[in-house]
Amino acid sequence: MKMKFALLLFLSAFVLGFAANELVHKNKEPRVTGIGGVFFKSKDPKSLKEWYAKQLGIHTNAYGAVFEWHQGGDSTQKGFTQWSPFKESTTYFQPSDQPFMINYRVVGLDQLLLRFKQNDVQILDTIERYEYGNFLHILDPEGNKIELWEPKDAAYEKMGLDMGLQTNF
Repeated sequence: MKMKFALLLFLSAFVLGFAANELVHKNKEPRVTGIGGVFFKSKDPKSLKEWYAKQLGIHTNAYGAVFEWHQGGDSTQKGFTQWSPFKESTTYFQPSDQPFMINYRVVGLDQLLLRFKQNDVQILDTIERYEYGNFLHILDPEGNKIELWEPKDAAYEKMGLDMGLQTNF
């Protein structure tokens, strides 16, 4: 009798633990999960990156800098945020005339695209798919360009390592 009770208790704890884990860690509702990058215009990106490296100790590269962190839902998984000064004359932020663009990390990019179409969100392109993640650009109601990134962090990390780039963490 004690053995059956112990087995029942163990199985109940396992099932409840599994269910709780699924609810907490496997929420795949299409949504923003964090900041994927901050991009801004600069008169002299190269000099500005050098200043940030010297004054603030940020490891920079040709693209800016990559900040490495561990994900809250699963601290064994890495995440990355890109920081990039662009030339003042860049057209990458168009059609926005703002001097910045924010990249948001998302889950469910395909579902978000469907939601945007149903809600008349201004979509600027189609989903671009790369080994390190998928991207889509939209405009918010004030004309700010937003880059949405559904990352594949392991591939992103491998790409950076293959390029010999150093992260900040």
